[in-house]
Amino acid sequence: MEILTVAVGTLNPVKIAATREVIHFYWPRARVEGVDVPSGVSPQPWGVEEMLRGARHRAERARALLDADLGVGMEGGVEDIPQAGGVFLSGWAAVVTRSGRVSFGSGGRVLLPPRLVERLRAGEELGPAMDVLSGQVNTKHTVGSVGILTRGFVKRGSQFAVALAYALAPLLHPEWYGEMDDG
Repeated sequence: MEILTVAVGTLNPVKIAATREVIHFYWPRARVEGVDVPSGVSPQPWGVEEMLRGARHRAERARALLDADLGVGMEGGVEDIPQAGGVFLSGWAAVVTRSGRVSFGSGGRVLLPPRLVERLRAGEELGPAMDVLSGQVNTKHTVGSVGILTRGFVKRGSQFAVALAYALAPLLHPEWYGEMDDG
């Protein structure tokens, strides 16, 4: 499958750069453009279901707005995993083809500190809460919480790049995956 145009459902420079990195690895001539679309979910998504819904919504809307070959949506959020020790940060990517086929991938999880979780449960969003905790400014558009928590080893863009690469696997290997989910 040749991809010439990719619409990313965000204007966040970290997510657009991550998308460009991955897309240009597979399709060097593709044009990647960000577009401002709503996520369709709460400002601080909780749980996998909400993150998947937000990523898919962003991918579908962006693809339609730019009439692109591929739409990409990325949604970060948090999820309670008590068996693993608490609340985790994770990020998901969705890709939507021109025909409407959808695929998802996740970039991993990191345990959030209890002081940060308290702020989230009180209604704050992760980015501003991490800014307060770390003393940094606008971390969601730079290193992200994952970058702060791993002292720079894992960058926010890297997490989303991995999620996108995983989401693309069915497109890259249709002979193994068969038809992707249409709905």
